[in-house]
Order: sequence, then structure tokens, then C-alpha cells
Amino acid sequence: MTNEEIRGLNVTELKEKIVSEKEALRKVKFAHRISAIENPMKIKETRRLIARLQTALTASESKK
Repeated sequence: MTNEEIRGLNVTELKEKIVSEKEALRKVKFAHRISAIENPMKIKETRRLIARLQTALTASESKK
């Protein structure tokens, strides 16, 4: 997801996306603990996406 796409989301969509990405991160981490996943960089990418989403959420909430 690009920064332009993230900026296009409203507050409720950002919150929903954060929740879904946190759940995806939890599942990927669990799968990695059981057996090595094919692309371990997926964990890092997901963490960074969550951080970008939270930053956009904070920025959009502070505008109001």
C-alpha cells in the first residue's frame, strides 16, 4: 500500500486497516515461530505498514 493510498483513506478506514494488519502480523509471526516462513521480510513490511497507517491516523485526527 502506497502513501498516496493511505492518505486517501478516512479515519474509520484507517482504524479498520490497522486492526486487520495487526491481525495479519500476529498470524505471520505465529506461522514463523512454528516453521520458517518463505519470506521473513513480510514481518518487517507489515510492521512498517502499521506504523505508516498509525502516523496517517494521528495526522488526520490532529487536523480536526
